[in-house]
Amino acid sequence: MNLFEKIAWYYRHRGLGALIARVINGRPLTADQILGGDVGATNQGGAPAKSGQGFASAHAVLSRRFLAIQPMRVYSVPGTEERLNLVTDSINMGSLFGGVGTAILLAAMLATRRGAKLRVVTRTEAPDERGFAQVLECNGLMVPGNVEFVHLNVADSKAQLDVCDGDRFLTTSWWTTASVLGSVAARKVDYLLQEDERMFYPYGDDWIRCNEIMLRSDIRFVINTELLYRHLLETGMTHLRDTAVWFEPAFPAPPVRQRQGRLDQAKRKLFFYARPNNVRNLFYRGLEVLDRAVSEGVLAPELWEVVLVGKDVPKVRLGDSVEPTVLPTMGWREYRDFIAGVDAGFCLMSTPHPSYPPLDLASAGSFVLTNKFGIKQDLGNYSPRIVCADLSTAALLDGLRTVIAMAEGAAVGPGDDDWKGARCWKTSLGGVIEFLR
Repeated sequence: MNLFEKIAWYYRHRGLGALIARVINGRPLTADQILGGDVGATNQGGAPAKSGQGFASAHAVLSRRFLAIQPMRVYSVPGTEERLNLVTDSINMGSLFGGVGTAILLAAMLATRRGAKLRVVTRTEAPDERGFAQVLECNGLMVPGNVEFVHLNVADSKAQLDVCDGDRFLTTSWWTTASVLGSVAARKVDYLLQEDERMFYPYGDDWIRCNEIMLRSDIRFVINTELLYRHLLETGMTHLRDTAVWFEPAFPAPPVRQRQGRLDQAKRKLFFYARPNNVRNLFYRGLEVLDRAVSEGVLAPELWEVVLVGKDVPKVRLGDSVEPTVLPTMGWREYRDFIAGVDAGFCLMSTPHPSYPPLDLASAGSFVLTNKFGIKQDLGNYSPRIVCADLSTAALLDGLRTVIAMAEGAAVGPGDDDWKGARCWKTSLGGVIEFLR
């Protein structure tokens, strides 16, 4: 409500006298008062307020607090034709990080294998069909000819999804899984799990609900990386031995690297994965390290351009002398082309999953520093170009010094293809497709 709406509400529900008295006394309208929650409030006739006036039901409070996990609104229609529903928050350009892209690739391949229609259901933003097509094309896959796009706005109580007997669902988070399970039989739901999502929260109400979904043994799980699968088993998710399959993501060969490096005196490029509002990316710890790296001469400004890529990145100066380039999140093709010109990367992720940027960079021939976490101690199984360090500032600074030296000592040009990970999604997801079919 704006101020005038507050005043109008107070006039209607408390009376002109009360409004004048409050204005004269200079007492502001608090949120509780606006909602009718005054202690000892009276109605316009001067009688005590009726019991319950201004109170919301417990169900309404819970529904507002946990809007994202309310049962998906559906209605039944006749039909048995098989259809796969990919349920995610958004597939717009700003959301097409590795996880969402992987969900698109898996859904497209699974629908093709089943001979099923594919329906993409987004919950927070209307779907961008161009982004969907770009993800597939950049990864060497054809866009299915029978894709349907639906925006089932989670905040719109009138929005509904038609469901028939042939519908199956691929969910992409614990909250989309919880919502779908509120309306759909568990045997029709598969959950693509790409992080220990319990780590998104402190030990509170969200953590409890997330944990409950991840502990379910009546749905199937698809786990992104063996590392995450092992971590989940070691932290109590033993049911996954019977209900889950894991895969390693694929990183197709990058475009030819076209920079000339020192031969034409161009600066080398350091990419810092900068997401201040995603706490697990440790933006501020990374900023500390970069600031020291410039101040102590680890990063020579005359040789290196520092590029911060992410959302909501503040304007900042490193070592009181270097103003880094700041780039927003990119479309899939634009990001792929950018990665091809990066010499070194600094990408933090305080979870057991390796995350995609370090793998993106190493698969494209860059050197990259990331952090250790739990059983994530060494990522040499992907590439010798990835350096893992403890999360102390001193350890990360030493790691960055190592990566800079590796990059500066590397030959100009594409270099050796020492990537040990998968290059083809059809191979990478082949076992998953067989598990789910």
